Amino acid sequence: MAWTPLHAKIHRTIRSRHLFERNQRLLVAVSGGQDSLCLIKLLLDLQSKWGWDLGVAHCDHRWRSDSEANAHHVENLAKTWGISFYLETANEPINSEAAARDWRYQALSAIAQTNNYQYIVTGHTASDRAETLLYNLIRGTGADGLQALTWQRSLNTGIMLVRPLLEITRTQTEQFCQEFKLPIWEDSTNQDLQYARNRIRQQLLPYLQENFNPQVESALAQTAELLQAEVEYLEKAAQELRNRALGIGDEQDSLTLLPLRLNRRVLQKAPLALQRRVMRQVLQQILTDAASFEHIEKLTALITAPNRSQTDPFPGGAIAQVQGDWIYLK
Repeated sequence: MAWTPLHAKIHRTIRSRHLFERNQRLLVAVSGGQDSLCLIKLLLDLQSKWGWDLGVAHCDHRWRSDSEANAHHVENLAKTWGISFYLETANEPINSEAAARDWRYQALSAIAQTNNYQYIVTGHTASDRAETLLYNLIRGTGADGLQALTWQRSLNTGIMLVRPLLEITRTQTEQFCQEFKLPIWEDSTNQDLQYARNRIRQQLLPYLQENFNPQVESALAQTAELLQAEVEYLEKAAQELRNRALGIGDEQDSLTLLPLRLNRRVLQKAPLALQRRVMRQVLQQILTDAASFEHIEKLTALITAPNRSQTDPFPGGAIAQVQGDWIYLK
């Protein structure tokens, strides 16, 4: 096995960031594209050092005429590598990016649970991180959206989703695949400019590279990395502040039911950034959809509003009202 600088980099990243433990079962999501082939090749080559038990999962969205052939291609690769292969095929074609992503993570989680894999591993790169930052920035988001692609996060099933390639660009994965002659399956939908992410990839990022910063992908990925640490810190600080405002201990479960009340005097001493995060955390518990900026702002405004002030109803009917030192949600 040829040991490249990329092998060394990923080996160090996994160790320094504690992404995996030794002798764990890893389910690797492989589409057949260059990023996922680079990922599985790296993990296969590092397998002897870590003692992993690897499996390959492929999700067929059925939105391309060649999707079945694509799935067979990945299955044949898994057989060549001598590792387990799992296929999940959508019952009907999935035509939106968001719906496809949700279905894919559900499918991967089900495979991992059924077959006792502790980790799901995906080939998201620094390029994906840069695209996600731009995509969410254009749509309108706070720091949380800008750092959305994180190194690891726990899925609802308790299985850990891990992205080891977040410091590697798509150019690097392409070079790696060429070096090892890996048989990339070209996804025709990556060229379809009806998808916003493809327009960012094909048009916006090349424009930024040419006219502003040749290393814009890495620069944006580094920004996301910085924001990730800051968001983690702010979320923890906001949770502690929220618990004080609710009058509960840190070891207790946070609120789930109305009515509830928040102490305005506790919140008034905090910076605006933490006030907003507290209100967003509260709204996350009572709304079925994500809280909008407007929802958060009108609840935050009650921290300093006159007595008896109240909001109009939030989605679902809840109303917030000021009563003395307290904000009541009911």
